[in-house]
Amino acid sequence: MYTKVRVFSGRSNPELGTEINEILGYRHAGITIKNFSDGEIWMKYEENIRGADVFLVQPTNPPADNLLELLMMIDAAKRASAKRITAVIPYYGYARQDRKDQPRVPLSSRLFMDTIVTAGADRIVCMDLHSTQIQGFVNIPFDHLYAKPIFIDRLKELVEGREYGIVVPDIGGIKFARSYAKLLELPLTIIDKRRPAPNLAEVMNVIGNENVKNALIIDDMIDTGGTVVQTAELIKSKGCETITVVATHGLFSGPCIERFQNAPIDKIIVTNSVRVPEEKRIDKMEIISAAPLLAQAINRIHNEESLSKLFDI
Repeated sequence: MYTKVRVFSGRSNPELGTEINEILGYRHAGITIKNFSDGEIWMKYEENIRGADVFLVQPTNPPADNLLELLMMIDAAKRASAKRITAVIPYYGYARQDRKDQPRVPLSSRLFMDTIVTAGADRIVCMDLHSTQIQGFVNIPFDHLYAKPIFIDRLKELVEGREYGIVVPDIGGIKFARSYAKLLELPLTIIDKRRPAPNLAEVMNVIGNENVKNALIIDDMIDTGGTVVQTAELIKSKGCETITVVATHGLFSGPCIERFQNAPIDKIIVTNSVRVPEEKRIDKMEIISAAPLLAQAINRIHNEESLSKLFDI
C-alpha cells in the first residue's frame, strides 16, 4: 500500500483537479507551472512526492501546451521518485486520429500514448474515449471510465413521463448511444451522414423512427457542432417538439456556440471533462461535474480496489 496519495492538476482544467481534491478530502497539491517569455513551459512540484502515489489530472485538448504539460508533469514526478504515476486524462485529445484512413498521415493517438508511457506513466485513466481501441495502444494498465453514471439521474428526471427518443447523429456512435437507450428504455433513431472533409458533415437519411416527439441527441463529444446542429434541424423539420443534446466532452470550437445559439436546440448537457470558459457558456447549456466519478476512480486505484463498481448503474 502506498503511504500517501497526491492529486495534481495542470493548467488545462485546474478547477476539476481542485474539486477532485475537495471530494477526496485532500489538501491542494502544490505545483507551479508558468511560461517563459518565449512560450517555453516550466514546472515544479512544490512538495516532496518521494514514494507517493501520484495522480496527474490533465485533459489533453488543444492547445498542444496541455499535452506538453502532462508529459513534463509525468517526467518531473518520475525524477522526483514518485512510487506510482497515474495520468488521469478526462478527455484524450487526438483520439480521432486512431487509424491511417488515407496515405501519408500520422497515427497521432498512438504516437501521443507512446510519449505518455515513455515519459514515465505507470497507469492511464480516461473517460469516454472517441475510439475505445486506443486502450490497446499501450502495455500499462488502462482504465476506461464511462460518463453514464454522471448523466443518468439527470436524464431520467428529464424523460420521466414524457415521450422521448434517442437520436444518434452518426453511425459511428450507435454503440455509445445504444447503452443509454437501454438504460433509459427509449427507442433509437440513427442519422446516416457522410463527411466530405474534417469538421464538415452532410446528413443523408434517417434510419428508424423519423417522427421523434422529444429527442435526446447523444454523442461522446461536441467539436464544431456541425453534425449535431444538422441533426437537430433535420428532426425539427419532421415535427420534433423539444431537442436536448447530451455529450461527455464539450470542446465547442470554431463557430460552435454561434451555431447552437441559432439552432432549434433547447438544452445542451455536457461534463466538465474539458474546461468551458465563461465566454462559451450560454443559457441553454448545463454542465455536470465529472469530479465525483474521477474521485471515486482515484480512491479505488489508490486503495487497490476494483473499478468495476463504477460501471454498475
